[in-house]
Amino acid sequence: MKTPAAKRLLIGRGLIAGVVMLGVAAVNAADLSSPAPEDAEVYFIEPQDEARVATTFTVKFGLTGMGIAPAGINVDGTGHHHLLIDAAGLPDMTMPLPASEQLVHFGKGQTETQVTLPPGVHSLQLVLGNYLHVPHDPPVLSDRITVTVE
Repeated sequence: MKTPAAKRLLIGRGLIAGVVMLGVAAVNAADLSSPAPEDAEVYFIEPQDEARVATTFTVKFGLTGMGIAPAGINVDGTGHHHLLIDAAGLPDMTMPLPASEQLVHFGKGQTETQVTLPPGVHSLQLVLGNYLHVPHDPPVLSDRITVTVE
């Protein structure tokens, strides 16, 4: 059986550990992003805005002012592509981008892909992420384009 003093010591240690963990989480969240050069630009090589495309089509990513590095490789001035498909808005630009059907990761450093979409009008947008899948500061975003799948 623990004495009241031993219980207070355990509670005190638990509180201290909790405060330290919260502090570490706050510091880590602030340190997740990487700086982007002012001239960095990500864009679509193809398709062009308002293109008419087949159900499966090629998307080629362009980048100037920065280089490509796979996820997990921390090199200044680099990142890897993420493709937003029919996204209602932008994800949290301060946290790792969550992979989904609407947010596709290209963490191996790919610069093009094949996309298959149902007929209709769709929106596409690129965002560059750092080695942790976190958008740069400031974010390197393409213009949002639309394609019509026939």
